[in-house]
Amino acid sequence: MTKPIVVVGSINLDLVATVGRIPVPGETIAGTQFKTYFGGKGANQAVAVGKLGYPVTMLGKVGNDSFGLQLRAALSDAGVDASLVETAACSSGVAVISTTLQGENSIIVIPGANGEITCDDLDRRRSVIEAAGMVLTQLEIPLPVIERLAEITSAAGVPLMLDPAPARPLSDRLLRNVDWITPNESETRLLLNMGGSDLGPKDATRAAQALLDRGARNVVLKMGERGAFLAESNGKSTFIPAYAVKAVDTTAAGDAFNGAFAVGLMLGKSSEESARFGSAVAAISVTRHGAQPSMPTAQEVERFIEGQAVTRF
Repeated sequence: MTKPIVVVGSINLDLVATVGRIPVPGETIAGTQFKTYFGGKGANQAVAVGKLGYPVTMLGKVGNDSFGLQLRAALSDAGVDASLVETAACSSGVAVISTTLQGENSIIVIPGANGEITCDDLDRRRSVIEAAGMVLTQLEIPLPVIERLAEITSAAGVPLMLDPAPARPLSDRLLRNVDWITPNESETRLLLNMGGSDLGPKDATRAAQALLDRGARNVVLKMGERGAFLAESNGKSTFIPAYAVKAVDTTAAGDAFNGAFAVGLMLGKSSEESARFGSAVAAISVTRHGAQPSMPTAQEVERFIEGQAVTRF
């Protein structure tokens, strides 16, 4: 019997403005386009899994507004089991996004119903979590809920993948219950109190080892257009180059990677094979606008891999 992936996390409506450049504080600029997309890091990852055809269940909350009805329907349409998505007595989560034609973005998240998820909610759904093949989560829901989730998955022997975004400090106690932690460069630097703006090869190796030393069992450092660096508890480390594509919107690229990486692992692929698969899904996603609409199907990924080269580190 195939065990589903369970995603515990945020469900948002994305309000996206296309601009010539990201405005600086205090500046007003004219945009060129406005659209709404279904998003939220949790929902994005669930949709990435669902679009790839793997069984996935979403645990989260939406508001008692029209956005909530649309968000739940969008999950179902993408193949996600949304039957356990609950309705909170408040507004749905919203993300306000500015994105440029070059693919850069700036994001403000208003939690709404995502902030109403509690540890009691997890305890009520404990059997669903314990029956999962893998659990994915992020940091757009309250941190105590993430910590409780990690305790439940650890006790049940269910692998937990944590995307530490938005970036914030995390305890070693939490990291010791994480099977895969998948920060990008800025999140890595915040977790480890490192300076600088990006990670070179030596920095990536040192940072990944520092996260392993703090208790995480395995690490994937997502390094944007350069690729991903894997460091595992067995001592193995590998750099996975990125596919060369022209980005139009990098929103949810990390979510695309996480969802696909989890699918790869659940299908019995090695961590390296799963990361290459995740990189392909992320590459496709950045060539499309929006978060959830950018997620490809398994057939699209297969065609993409057959026709693309990779960059060099």
